[in-house]
Amino acid sequence: MLYDITLRIEYAYDGMAAAGRHLLRLTPATIPGQQRVIAANLDVAPAPFERNFSHDFFGNRCVGVSYDEAVEETAFLMQARVDRAPLDPVFDVSPSLDRLTEELETILSVAADSPQHFRGRSPRIPPSSEVAAWARTQTSASPSALDAVRTICTALHAEMAFDPEATAVDTPLEEAFRARHGVCQDFTHIAICALRSVGVPAGYVSGFLRTIPPKGSARLEGADAMHAWVRAWCGMEIGWVEFDPTNNMMAGEDHVTVAVGRDYFDVAPVKGALRTAGSQETSQSVDMVAVSG
Repeated sequence: MLYDITLRIEYAYDGMAAAGRHLLRLTPATIPGQQRVIAANLDVAPAPFERNFSHDFFGNRCVGVSYDEAVEETAFLMQARVDRAPLDPVFDVSPSLDRLTEELETILSVAADSPQHFRGRSPRIPPSSEVAAWARTQTSASPSALDAVRTICTALHAEMAFDPEATAVDTPLEEAFRARHGVCQDFTHIAICALRSVGVPAGYVSGFLRTIPPKGSARLEGADAMHAWVRAWCGMEIGWVEFDPTNNMMAGEDHVTVAVGRDYFDVAPVKGALRTAGSQETSQSVDMVAVSG
């Protein structure tokens, strides 16, 4: 499926903001056999004093921008055309959770894609005895690692309500879990915490999800949003699989990846620092349009 994607993120500051330095992860990734970026462009306004390009430890494309003068607002506009391939069906040849742990003990690699980086605490996902107890109950009858992934994500989808007013970007996962309300970031962080607690390495995927309006309704410009879902390592034969707990589905042709990491901290679309007084307002919109089948 071919998609045209437009992302707009804008910040307005109460006071002039000086010494701004930002690290951006906004452009879709090229993933062999899965998705290909045909063209992409990132506009930044005001024009930055300096711009540089790099890749982080997990291979995500990063753009660094900095300002040498104070600004009242900043805006980021990303436009891309992406060819997203359909995924092959996943057949469950994953080991039991006990066997998965045994397989992990034989893996000595510390390369970026190694499951060892995704087993324990990460910046936004501390261990949680409450989530772990829930996860053990959910997976007590799971015959395989892949079944445990599906079971946890499906249970979370059933128990939690999607509520954009319930949490903020820095809400602790336990708070969202107790309230059983949150957004895709909360669903994903809780699922990762639960999976790690039962021995399944799990990480965070940021990207875009095409939304289809109800039959008879017009599609709204900018109605889509940046999305998040889970990637979980299910053994040497299957490797990494991706599941969207917010929508109770395997990630597929309608999911376009931007970045992967241990949690939101590793993949935040805009990260940085500036010197200012007062608060700021931010807005975000995504438009993801299928242009061919």
